[in-house]
Amino acid sequence: MRLTMMTAGLALAATGALAQDNDVTLQLQWVTQAQFAGYYVAQDKGYYEEEGLNVTILPGGPDIAPPQVLAGGGADVMLNWMPSALSAREKGLPVVNIAQPFKSSGLMLTCWKDTGITGVEDFRGKTIGVWFFGNEYPFLSWMSQAGIPTEGGEDGVTVLKQGFNVDPLLQRQADCISTMTYNEYGQVLDAGVNPDELVTFKYEDQGVATLEDGMWVLEENLEDPAFVDKMVRFVRASMKGWKDAEANPAEAAQIVLDNDETGAQSLEAQERMMTEVALLTAGSNGALDEADYQRTVETLLAGGSDPVIAAAPEGAWTSAITDQALN
Repeated sequence: MRLTMMTAGLALAATGALAQDNDVTLQLQWVTQAQFAGYYVAQDKGYYEEEGLNVTILPGGPDIAPPQVLAGGGADVMLNWMPSALSAREKGLPVVNIAQPFKSSGLMLTCWKDTGITGVEDFRGKTIGVWFFGNEYPFLSWMSQAGIPTEGGEDGVTVLKQGFNVDPLLQRQADCISTMTYNEYGQVLDAGVNPDELVTFKYEDQGVATLEDGMWVLEENLEDPAFVDKMVRFVRASMKGWKDAEANPAEAAQIVLDNDETGAQSLEAQERMMTEVALLTAGSNGALDEADYQRTVETLLAGGSDPVIAAAPEGAWTSAITDQALN
């Protein structure tokens, strides 16, 4: 009887350990929206379950910094823009990119055309809204490369710390604001602004695009074979969800809406967002393109006396997970 109970106890403990090994917590970079559709589709359609995973998706928000959540053990994986992640790594948080679903950048500046802005040099003397909390790095690097100071004055730009909305443009507090192709630009149009009244500058077109929405984990965890195996399955299921979302944008938008507990999103907005997001994930199977990585690093290093990162990082990404997940 004692042996039977001991065996049962060991089996129960093993089952508990196995269940824990299959738990994955993902910290999103922002609130529930189609920017993250691939993960919600993977969860909704059972792709994670097929891989034996129990995935919890944590929405982000203005007061949530994914690197801090990851560092504190609140998540196994975070989504983060590469400038923010590499800056955090240089400051001592050993994060590693394990997959890159987004191939292109959706970041751009949206300006009033009547300000006379037609090119980057016209930014001088203007007020530009910029997101912070790690999102400012691409802009600051761009201005540094262009030789445009960010301390104001006739020769420089006045940086307005922009909230995560488009009010500064609509209220004429700024000549330009930061927008994403799939989100805030649409909000400007929804406010009744005609596209002909605007001029946009996509970071991708300006040659200063940096990678966005990569999957990042703590370096030390990659030393654990069980964690690596879990991430292989997670990436494989996630990319299956992303390709499904690309192929079925309307369905993906509805799935996202079904997972929005705030009730703040509309189906129309999510369908529009999903259509734009699909353009950014197109061409990626989840594996990080080394050329894209090098371009991002070079952009961040090209900051003159104030670069985003001081030296090219070592060990900041690995293909080990995607090599197994996608082949």
